[in-house]
Amino acid sequence: MRHKKEKFITKLKNWVFTFILVGIMLFWVQGYTNASGLKFVQISDDHFLKNSPNTTFKMIAESPNLLDDAINQVNSIPNVNFVMFTGDLIDKPFEKELHAVLPHLNNLTVPWYFSFGNHDICVGGYLTKSMYLRILRENNPNFTFEKPYYSFVPKKGYKVIVLDSIIDTEVTANGYIYPEELKWLDEELKNSQKDIVLIFMHVPVIEPFPSPNHRMRNAGEVQAIIEKYKNPIGVFTGHYHAAKITQNNNVLYVSTPSLVSYPNAFRLVNIENRRNKVIFNIEFKETRLKNVQKLAKLMVFASSIYSGEEKDQNGVFVIKKQRGVNE
Repeated sequence: MRHKKEKFITKLKNWVFTFILVGIMLFWVQGYTNASGLKFVQISDDHFLKNSPNTTFKMIAESPNLLDDAINQVNSIPNVNFVMFTGDLIDKPFEKELHAVLPHLNNLTVPWYFSFGNHDICVGGYLTKSMYLRILRENNPNFTFEKPYYSFVPKKGYKVIVLDSIIDTEVTANGYIYPEELKWLDEELKNSQKDIVLIFMHVPVIEPFPSPNHRMRNAGEVQAIIEKYKNPIGVFTGHYHAAKITQNNNVLYVSTPSLVSYPNAFRLVNIENRRNKVIFNIEFKETRLKNVQKLAKLMVFASSIYSGEEKDQNGVFVIKKQRGVNE
């Protein structure tokens, strides 16, 4: 009897020990996932302009209200690491418009950054890229960059690369990345092969729909450099005002619609960095100004081109890590 009792107590201790060990392991794994995750918001093509009427398909008159709505939504989302504006922050390249939009942006409770769009500069005009950057540095304590392309580390294990895809020598909506910047991009990617890389720019590498007057002129060259590397990479763009998501092996190409035209939306991206894979959870966040959105939908010829399919709006995308990468 005594032997059976001792045997029962031994089994009970083993079960308790196993239960505690499993609990510790689950807690550690969950903690590891949360601690190594990253959450950011991408807002594109705001086309901010004060005291101006709507155009043929852009709700310009509502641009300040749409931007404020997006900012208020972002401020209500917990644990956002940063916000990235991927071009056409203002609709007209005037210094007064840039100064007018800054108080709205500085209502954000998280750091925000910027990449140039074709509406942000005026070829041969007063608001040059260098002046634009100086004004941003003076009004945004997190923006300390001297060049229109730059990189930073938002969190250990991640690298953000911001590219300048805007031609500033001719009046055009086409994009192009100059050789010096391409060389810099290649070097940044080469030195970040153990990181999850997030690339932001205005003009997409992969078009959401064909548009010869908006495409990246050297898209193939840019894509070849990006896809040369095998660590998880996300490429986030705007310009076409359309939603599209394409995955090529370890590279996720995300085209985000405009805030000022239908579907009046932005993206929330939550990244989980796990041992053998990286998970991109992408959410489509629409404006809460539904009357504005309804009118915006009436102003476009084919709304589905811009809103995309459901798979282009919300989705969970998995990139498997290759052995020796991100370890």
